[in-house]
Amino acid sequence: MFAKIKEIEQRYDELESRMASPDLIRNQNAYQKVAKEHSQLTPIINTFRKYRSVQEEIEGNKSLLEDTDPEIRKLAREELDMLMSRMEALEKELKVLLLPKDPNDEKNILLEIRAGTGGEEAALFAADLFKMYCRYAELKGWKTEILSRNATGIGGVKEIIVLIEGRKVYSRLKYESGVHRVQRVPATEAQGRIHTSAVTVAVLPEAEEVDVEINPDDLRIDFFRSSGPGGQHVNKTDSAVRLTHLPTGLVVSCQDQKSQHKNKAKAMKVLLSRLLDLQQAEQQSKISEERKTMVGSGDRSERIRTYNFPQGRVTDHRIGLTLYKLESTLQGEVDLIIDPLITHFQTEALKKSSGN
Repeated sequence: MFAKIKEIEQRYDELESRMASPDLIRNQNAYQKVAKEHSQLTPIINTFRKYRSVQEEIEGNKSLLEDTDPEIRKLAREELDMLMSRMEALEKELKVLLLPKDPNDEKNILLEIRAGTGGEEAALFAADLFKMYCRYAELKGWKTEILSRNATGIGGVKEIIVLIEGRKVYSRLKYESGVHRVQRVPATEAQGRIHTSAVTVAVLPEAEEVDVEINPDDLRIDFFRSSGPGGQHVNKTDSAVRLTHLPTGLVVSCQDQKSQHKNKAKAMKVLLSRLLDLQQAEQQSKISEERKTMVGSGDRSERIRTYNFPQGRVTDHRIGLTLYKLESTLQGEVDLIIDPLITHFQTEALKKSSGN
């Protein structure tokens, strides 16, 4: 590991020298490319230099263990224990920083939420999850934009697709994909019985035009009249758009906007991201099963997380984490779950990289 870091440090120093070159500064495109690589290596180098500094302090303290004054030896031992713990933590941090980067981590995402088993109650909880993620995005300073929404009459959603834009959105939300189960007494339940419903969540990295190329001949575009509650434009003009990608059979509809042009642009954004997801799934040899694996069928038994209202409990089943903070989680404090998830998956990746 340290031989690899030494190579990285040499590269870092080389980049730093080049950034000070007047010729490079005059060429903004070349400068930005060098500056980007430099910034990507900075966390590794800063952590390594802290590690090296702690190492030097440890060597200095070891000599004090031989001092004739017992009080100095005692202080040196205490200091040494603290420094050893610090060094172990920095070594673990370095290992995480050296893990292969997910190329999608910096991307914006398309968040797709769909009601599964449970009828109207599932649709109501899908709306609750949508609000939870929007509040989380607000806390992070991210932007949200609804691309497609299929609402029910009493405040639920059968399906909603949201674009979330910001710094490292995918890296934070990529582990939210799967079936989210809710246990609560529905507002429509007169007997006060607890019902179990399910909602599927899929997190897709936003595709850029360079990521996916669509042949116009492979695309069928249909225009139709919007349907749904309210709105003077509903059923008056053919503003709704349906895109069908013929080679894959992927279909995307959008009718949220009054403008046919805006609906088409939003539908295209969703289609591009789904095609990118499909391409990456094929690269991982999972092909069309990837999407099914990600969100399951929407059945109650396939779940990554349970939100239990009577107990005020939220449980993530992948890591055995249970928190009695359901209300604050639904108010957007999702980091209570996301941080332990990231730690868990990083630890698993470290085990694989070390061959354990």
